[in-house]
Amino acid sequence: MSQYLDGNLKLFALNSNMKLAEEIAQVIGVELGKCSVSRFSDGEIQINIEESIRGGDVFVIQSTSAPVNEHLMELLIMIDALKRASAKTINIVMPYYGYARQDRKARSREPITAKLVANLLETAGASRVITLDLHAPQIQGFFDIPIDHLMGVPILADYFRSKNLNDIVIVSPDHGGVTRARRLADRLKAPIAIIDKRRPKPNVAEVMNIVGQVEGKTAILIDDIIDTAGTITLAANALIENGATEVYACCTHPVLSGPAIERIENSKIKELVVTNSIALPAEKKIDKIVELSVAPLIGEAIIRVHEMQSISALFD
Repeated sequence: MSQYLDGNLKLFALNSNMKLAEEIAQVIGVELGKCSVSRFSDGEIQINIEESIRGGDVFVIQSTSAPVNEHLMELLIMIDALKRASAKTINIVMPYYGYARQDRKARSREPITAKLVANLLETAGASRVITLDLHAPQIQGFFDIPIDHLMGVPILADYFRSKNLNDIVIVSPDHGGVTRARRLADRLKAPIAIIDKRRPKPNVAEVMNIVGQVEGKTAILIDDIIDTAGTITLAANALIENGATEVYACCTHPVLSGPAIERIENSKIKELVVTNSIALPAEKKIDKIVELSVAPLIGEAIIRVHEMQSISALFD
């Protein structure tokens, strides 16, 4: 691809997911830009861009994954540095958009952090955001700058298609994920089922019953985020109890915090398929987890944005 690009595209990476950034740079055919991220003795972040970016189309790769606040502040300070160094455009490539789960006021006196993060990025000086599988698609409406919302489902679908599984059913772990399950089901020509559950408080799930036919079938659970893995492991157990022969699970963003790895290890899930939108440390790379790369998808999106081409073809 690189022969089509002019020297105006600059690609920088911060600390959240350097391996993915290197893969994206390879896909595009450019070197990662030179910048340093250091700390003052009290922990304040200091960023220095070590090359000229004047008049450049700059793309900054940073997921706001754990430690979320550190990575968010790194990104905001980087945007400010780029703005003051006269970048023509500042495009934020955020494979995982943190703080997205608070996207509405579900109870009185709650914040809407997904909107707050959008405001922070815009105020800092971002020109555009490229992201992957937002927790709620309406978060796009929180921005007054262009936002390109890429989908992880085609990558997951290609993987499961290559496995040639028999008699599959796609399962949404809750009512909110039905649209996502339907997208995967359409690609795999499979029916869907829904886990009807109640959540008494955050990170605590209580499975109620299953809507749809799962008996004798291979179930594939799909979610956008797996955090503590409570929902997905309870759902897997419920599917086996209701006659599913085996259960696979997949998600775009493997947050996998707290007891998640232990729960997945001890669950009925045969395989958990995730993308590398969030960097998995070595201790979380267990045999049950299969990691797929989103670098080709994001790399192609960056090229199309830079060359002012349509990216809608990437959704097919």
